[in-house]
Amino acid sequence: MSEDARRRLHDAVLRRFPAETAFLAELVRCPSDNPPGDCAPFAARAAGLLESLGLAVERHEVPAAEARAAGMVSAVNLVARRRFGAGPTVALNAHGDVVPPGAGWTQDPYGAAIVDGAMYGRGVAVSKSDVATYAFALLALGECGAPLAGSVELHVTVDEEAGGAIGPKWLLERGITRPDYAVAAGFSYGIVTAHNGCLHLEIEITGRQAHAALPATGVDALEAATEVLAALYRHRRGYAQRHSSVAGIDSPTLVVGLIKGGVNTNVVPDRVVLRLDRRIIPEENADSAEQELREVIASAMAAHPSARCAVRRILLAQPLAPLPGVERLVEPLMRHASRILGAPVAAHGVPLYTDARHYAAAGIPTVLYGAGPRSIGEANAHGADEHLRLDDLIMATEVVANLLLDLLGGAQ
Repeated sequence: MSEDARRRLHDAVLRRFPAETAFLAELVRCPSDNPPGDCAPFAARAAGLLESLGLAVERHEVPAAEARAAGMVSAVNLVARRRFGAGPTVALNAHGDVVPPGAGWTQDPYGAAIVDGAMYGRGVAVSKSDVATYAFALLALGECGAPLAGSVELHVTVDEEAGGAIGPKWLLERGITRPDYAVAAGFSYGIVTAHNGCLHLEIEITGRQAHAALPATGVDALEAATEVLAALYRHRRGYAQRHSSVAGIDSPTLVVGLIKGGVNTNVVPDRVVLRLDRRIIPEENADSAEQELREVIASAMAAHPSARCAVRRILLAQPLAPLPGVERLVEPLMRHASRILGAPVAAHGVPLYTDARHYAAAGIPTVLYGAGPRSIGEANAHGADEHLRLDDLIMATEVVANLLLDLLGGAQ
C-alpha cells in the first residue's frame, strides 16, 4: 500500500478527531445501564449520531419477549455497512450498554468531562469509545484515496453486560451478518486473541421451615448449603494445578458471589440460593467443567438426604481461542499499533469473557482491539472514575483504519 494512502489516512483521522471526541461525549452522556437494560433509547441516539456522519444505519429491534428472557427491558442492534466492491467483509463490534456507575465518582459518570487529557464517564473505556474508534476509522478509510475491495460493517450492540445472546449472536443466527473477519472492542496496547469462558450456576437448596425452639422438626437448608460451600471451596483448590498455555491467562477460578436465604432469626431456614462464577480456560471443555461441579454438589448433598437441591445453569460463555486466519488480523495490528503507539504491541489472552466469542463460534477469525490503556484496571473500567486518555483514542482509530486498509486494499 502506498505511503500516500497511509498519509491521507493519518490526516483524515487527525482532521476528524475533534468531531470524534464530541461523538464519544454524546454517547457517554446517554445512559445505558445494564441492568436494568432499557437500552433502546441509547441505540436510537447512537443511530442518529452515526447517520449524522453519513453512515446508513439498520435498526434491528429485538422482540420484547427475547429481551426479557435475556434479563433486559429493551434492545436494538445497529448495523452500518459500507461497501467498496467485491472482497472480504470485516465486522467491527462495540457494545453500548454499561454497568451501573456505583459510588465513589469524583466526576459526573454521565458528564464526559475532559480532565488532563482524559475523558471521564461510565462506558467511556468499555466500550463506547470503540463505537467512536470504529466509526471514525471507517470514515478515514473512505477518504484515503486508495482502491478498495470489500466491505466494512459496524455492529453496535447493547447486551454485552447481559451475556451477548441478543447482540452479536442474535445478528449472526438470523443471517443479518456473515463477515469474514471480526474485530471486537479492546484496548490499544494489546491484541487479544483468546479469553476465558464463564459458567454461572444457581444452586437452590430447599429444606423445611420450623420454629427455632424446635429445630429438629424442620430441615435446615443453610446447614446443607454450608456443606455444599465447603465442598466447592475444597474443589477449587485443585484449580491451581491447571494452567493455560495462553499468555495472560493463568488458572481456572471459582467464586460464590451471591447467597440468599432464611426467613427470620428465629426460624429454621427453608431455602438458600447460591450463585457461582466458574472461569474456564481455553484448554478446558465447558460441558466437562459444569459436570464436574454438579458432581461435587451432588456428593455434598448426600450428607443431607432430607434437603433437596436443584442446580440451574444461568450462563455458559465458551472460551475464545484463535481460529485459522486470525493471523491476517494479528500481524497488521501488531505492526501498525507498535509503529503508531511507539511501543511493542503483542497478542495475548485475558481472563475475562466477551461478545467476541460469538463471532469465533460462528467460525469467524476474531480479535479484540480498540481504544484504551493496557488494562481494565488502568482505565477504572467498571469502577468509579472510568476514563480514557484521548491520545489512546486517536491512536487506536488510526491503527484500526490501517488494518482496514490492509484487508481491503490488497496489502496482504
